[in-house]
Amino acid sequence: MLRIARESTRHPHSTQVGMAEAMGIDLATWQGWESGRRPLANVKAGSLLDLRRRLLAYGAAPNVLSLLDAAMDADRIIGATVAPTSDRRHPLADWVHTRETAHMVNWALNGTTPPALADRSTKARRGPVARAPVLPSSERGQFFATLRETAESAIRMGDEGILLHRQALYLCSYDRSPEATSWMAHALHARRDLTASRGWTPHWAAARSTATALVRLGDGQPLLDFIDRAIVDDDVAETANLNYWAYWLGAIREPQPNDGFMRGRPTDWEPVRLLRGLVSGLNQAPGYADLYIHSLWALLTAHRWLPLAAPDVMKQLSARIEQLLDDHRISPRSRRDLSSMHYVLREDHP
Repeated sequence: MLRIARESTRHPHSTQVGMAEAMGIDLATWQGWESGRRPLANVKAGSLLDLRRRLLAYGAAPNVLSLLDAAMDADRIIGATVAPTSDRRHPLADWVHTRETAHMVNWALNGTTPPALADRSTKARRGPVARAPVLPSSERGQFFATLRETAESAIRMGDEGILLHRQALYLCSYDRSPEATSWMAHALHARRDLTASRGWTPHWAAARSTATALVRLGDGQPLLDFIDRAIVDDDVAETANLNYWAYWLGAIREPQPNDGFMRGRPTDWEPVRLLRGLVSGLNQAPGYADLYIHSLWALLTAHRWLPLAAPDVMKQLSARIEQLLDDHRISPRSRRDLSSMHYVLREDHP
């Protein structure tokens, strides 16, 4: 991420030599930061803040600089998993990680470019320079092996291990090997009892993650059951679902220490930002269409002024709704939600 930030600046600071000179930093230090030999997270807070501000002044893209936090969080998660220590809690137990952090971890594991960087082409380079921050195969194997052990041990921790288990299990799904798929299927199906609960429970977020992870394995029924049993017609669960999305899609910007924030009434997140994220996801994640559809219905029901606040998004959504209404794979519940939204949008935009 630091390399991409540097390359987004204006000439002559876009080279390593030019940036090191402009910053008054030894070239070997800058190269060490970009290669990972010198963890950027180890830089003093004041120096790191100055580094980011000066990169911004030199023309670095603000959206790229904003991803440095997620990149450093991913470094912490990967480092603590590959080389765990008995005297420190795993960072997955300390805070609810964001979508950007998950994407950064997946970038290092599978080379999948984060969607936030999709419009930034990778420059051609001389020599054997990596085009993505992919872990060596040995460290990748160690990461997943340790993460599976972490997920299993977290279950035995009771309530203290709920967040750790949920987030570790989610990241385990990035392992696409046949052995890992078999393990994931067993681990997720062993927790299917969570998705059978009705309405809000202390394990609601874990049940939601379990249901969505099963979709990745080709089993979409638990998610449909979860929507019907654990979201619909329960005010607390409907609120929790929107709060979950708001955090995941960046409408809630403050870091959260645990899943408890999902139950609270939304007071300070950005509905328009959440709307844009959900509409975008509805177009890009067909496997989760039913969850996106119901969440959009709930959001528009709770904030009926949204069509007037974001007419461009409403135009996209209206077109997508018409397409989905012709899709026989949509569940009856989703069809009702789509019809309701379609009616509201036609009333607002005749």
